[in-house]
Amino acid sequence: MTVKPDMLSLKPDLMSILPQELSADDGDDPMVDGTAELALRAVQYLGIPYRRGGTGPTGFDCSGLVRFVFGEVLGLKLPHRAEEIVNMGQELKSKDLEPGDLVFYNTMGRRNSHVGIYLGDNRFVHAPSSGGVVRIESMELAYWKKRFNGARRIDVASLSSR
Repeated sequence: MTVKPDMLSLKPDLMSILPQELSADDGDDPMVDGTAELALRAVQYLGIPYRRGGTGPTGFDCSGLVRFVFGEVLGLKLPHRAEEIVNMGQELKSKDLEPGDLVFYNTMGRRNSHVGIYLGDNRFVHAPSSGGVVRIESMELAYWKKRFNGARRIDVASLSSR
């Protein structure tokens, strides 16, 4: 995939932290204008502080980050609750995850209370919690493995035709 220069304008050093499937230049990857661009855009907001109810680049909560990125990249308006977003798109097995897919976790004692954007290499980007900042996490960490509830791929065509 060819990374568009403006996609990395906020964080010029991103190429060193991106998973191989996002940073490789293979020319004609059809994902460049779809879900992989979601992942690339999400990492531009690394370091932005967590803000409960936050929906913009001055502060995000988990679903606010997802909603903002989907709106910015695809022009889609997703709900602002992980519990609602999980009802959209198609369910995926972990082995089928691709950059830009959504991963859901139980972090508050209820299913699908947290959401992040999958990057590849078993990593995802999310706005974690009060006092935190948007960051990349490994899905292999015991904390996240124990709380994983599933993954979804948003069907962009069906949502944009609504």
